[in-house]
Amino acid sequence: MQLKKAKRRTNWLARDWRLYVMLILPVAFYLLFCYKPMIGIIVAFEKYNLFKGMWGSPWVGLDNFQFVMKMSDFSSALWNTLWLNLLGLAAGFPVPIVLAIMLNEMKSIGVKKVSQTLLYLPHFLSWIIIGGMVLQLFSPTSGLINATLLKWGWIDKSIPFLTDGPHWQFTYTLVGVWQGMGWGTILYLSAITGINMELFEAAKIDGANKMQQIWHVTLPGIRSTIVVLLILSVGQMMNISFDRPQILGNAQVRKYCDVLSTFVYRTGIENHKFERATAVGLFQSLVGLVLISGANFVSKKLGEDGIW
Repeated sequence: MQLKKAKRRTNWLARDWRLYVMLILPVAFYLLFCYKPMIGIIVAFEKYNLFKGMWGSPWVGLDNFQFVMKMSDFSSALWNTLWLNLLGLAAGFPVPIVLAIMLNEMKSIGVKKVSQTLLYLPHFLSWIIIGGMVLQLFSPTSGLINATLLKWGWIDKSIPFLTDGPHWQFTYTLVGVWQGMGWGTILYLSAITGINMELFEAAKIDGANKMQQIWHVTLPGIRSTIVVLLILSVGQMMNISFDRPQILGNAQVRKYCDVLSTFVYRTGIENHKFERATAVGLFQSLVGLVLISGANFVSKKLGEDGIW
């Protein structure tokens, strides 16, 4: 029996050795840049000294976590992170689904390709470029939107899109939805193309109109993709990239735009307290793990496959 297994394994290697060679680079990448840096987690439990290094710094246990969580800015940054991510999830998650269905229903191939390109383009723009565009559009004094509305007499005074907290949160969410909707559309379009076309033909024969076909065929066909992406989105509720709030935010809305990533940069990196920055990062990762595990558990209870 063992001889047969060894022979079968040898046959696999002889047949697929090119695939295993191609696998070396991605495996090496993840080992070097994803798993090896995890050793640095121990910095969160030390009073880190740059000259003594990670292995020579004194051990302080949970002191860094206690110190960070007692800081007044931490609770505000934590709330802003959760709230902005919740707004982004509520406003942005359905948009790619709707766009993918609309693109799939387009009959003109040319219009479809142009629309796809325009939708995908924002995803590949840096936040520096997007920040400049936002300033040109939403600036209270010289922004195109305020200038146009004032000129037409629709408003009496400028709308503080970037200088008032609630208005800034609305602008932040709107820009995030615009920037990310194209990438999500790609994933849902791929899922839609995998639906058996015979189901649509059967629905037409049964007299279903276009909306009924979308509701009873298209949406159930991509339900598993929707659930997986929703679980992954819930798992990212504790994470916001540094560049987006840093570029779109300003001193007038610091109370609303200070999130965990900017908090880590300000209190950890700028002040050379790397152990505190690591503690916050580990806290985010653990909470994210709990969230994604909880979402996966709920999805399985509802009859879906989940992500594991």
